[in-house]
Amino acid sequence: MVATSTNLFKINTYTNPGELLDRISPKDLEGAKVTFINMPIREQMAPNAPPMGPAILAARLQSYGVETRIIDLNAYRIKDEEARRRNLPNGRFFTFLEAERLIEESFQQYGDQMLIGLSGLITTLHWQEKVAEMVRKLQPQAVLVAGGGLATEFREILFQWIPELDGIVHSEGEDAIVKMTYDAKLIYDKGLKGATDSGKLKPYFIGTHSGRARFFYDGGRTKDLDSIPFPAWDLFNTDIHGNPLLENYIKTPVWGNATGNSSATPFTMKRSLTMISSRGCPFACKFCFRGAQGERNYGMRSSQNIIAEIVHDKEKYNTDFIGITDDNFMVNAKRIIDLAEQMKPVLSEMDVHWGTHGRLDEAADLKPARDKSHSITDSIRRVDKMYEAGCRYIGFGAESASSYMLEEMGKGGFMLVGGETRINGYDFPMTMVEGIKNTKAAGIHANCTWIMGYPGENLEHLKTSVAFIKWQEEHYTQGLTPGTPEYKIHSESVNKCMFVATAYPGTELFKHPTVREKLSAVFGLSFDEKTKDPLPDDNLKKYVEELGDASKVLVGDGGTLYYGNMDLDQFKEASEHVNSGNLYKILDM
Repeated sequence: MVATSTNLFKINTYTNPGELLDRISPKDLEGAKVTFINMPIREQMAPNAPPMGPAILAARLQSYGVETRIIDLNAYRIKDEEARRRNLPNGRFFTFLEAERLIEESFQQYGDQMLIGLSGLITTLHWQEKVAEMVRKLQPQAVLVAGGGLATEFREILFQWIPELDGIVHSEGEDAIVKMTYDAKLIYDKGLKGATDSGKLKPYFIGTHSGRARFFYDGGRTKDLDSIPFPAWDLFNTDIHGNPLLENYIKTPVWGNATGNSSATPFTMKRSLTMISSRGCPFACKFCFRGAQGERNYGMRSSQNIIAEIVHDKEKYNTDFIGITDDNFMVNAKRIIDLAEQMKPVLSEMDVHWGTHGRLDEAADLKPARDKSHSITDSIRRVDKMYEAGCRYIGFGAESASSYMLEEMGKGGFMLVGGETRINGYDFPMTMVEGIKNTKAAGIHANCTWIMGYPGENLEHLKTSVAFIKWQEEHYTQGLTPGTPEYKIHSESVNKCMFVATAYPGTELFKHPTVREKLSAVFGLSFDEKTKDPLPDDNLKKYVEELGDASKVLVGDGGTLYYGNMDLDQFKEASEHVNSGNLYKILDM
């Protein structure tokens, strides 16, 4: 089979890679060499956590005895004149030339590789294009694969956009990476013809193109999440020049204003790392890219396995804070209460605290648990148990305080249980108010993130969100004296930033009529009349490339991509108030 166009790469079957692992032993992978290259993201932020995905995949391969390396392009920020001119206090990314120099020097030290994996979010398309060109020039013999968000969403057209790729894998890759390494070693040892003739490249081998193999790898969640090894953080100890990448990551707080993100905290963590305790989220928010990738299936690690990783990080890296960066840590009430009971004695003895992500309705606990297995009462709240177990921070994706907008975003449902309560002339969802009150009363800091410019939003809807933020600040500073350090730190710990709604391909938001109309007008995107999916042409590629810079996406080449119902001048005025740090002026508009 010779594949010549993206249309020939249609996937019609699925094979769970976990079913193939019994056929592959460490002996089969003996001598294999693998490198992962992590793309840079969020230039405005300081690198605050080593990339977990490549670190877990590397650990998986190390359990098979595979020599594995990670080139982490996101770890570098250059503080020079250009960074100052662009107002980047944490420094700028490597240029492509600087990145290529590091990659070349790394391969000079590592030697020839059999498999090279590119990882990155959907916003890293342009970087993956450039890095693929570098890798193909520097390591022509290696099998080059792409995974992560970009590969998952654009699986059937990524070969067209990045022709240097040999393989594409979607979704979770802990099992698939073993088969990828097996295939790459087979091609390295036997040559392409010998490998294909052996029949052992099945089932993900789809043919050849320009003298190279092509693969579509099915990703699939490992049946037992406890079987996944802890991330191979030691691979970040130093880079090839001796730079202490891991130590720099550990010393940069996972959350907090110091990193340049919107996750404000009233406290400082000195040494932090991240982990995950569960995968997936059962909710269907229309703007969520993770949900669009089919990650609504919720899976959990055991309490013993979670605690073991926290203990491991404390003992090996002297961490005092762990960021549990689940999509939604708080989904299952019974799980949270049971986990907290087991964490409490261990973490209190080690003096380790932690933070995580959840929803305000889960903190409110105004209803029975979703799994019906544990009835929530006023005496048992998730946040109370979490505090007792060492939790000091929860990031809540509030997005909007308008009930109407929450419905439009697909966040109605549980968020609107309990109706509304009126405060300072505005009607807020009861779950949001009680969630903030419960979290603060428990002793945990609540950080809320917000979206503006979503389809359907008018000025009054936006004012409702701003009024909620103001109420939260008043609630957090109640009883404190203005001007005192304590007042200042609690006032500044309330997030007053707002993200402008961004439409990611694959989400329900992307298919919204207003969004499609704007994308067609500004970027020239065309859509399938039946499915509402974008046609995979150069215009779509240009849009995805510009997703890496939200300011470009906002403006586009010929107009704005603001999706709300305010007139453009109103929206620009509101945006200026947000960007200048004068959020509350929106209430006077």
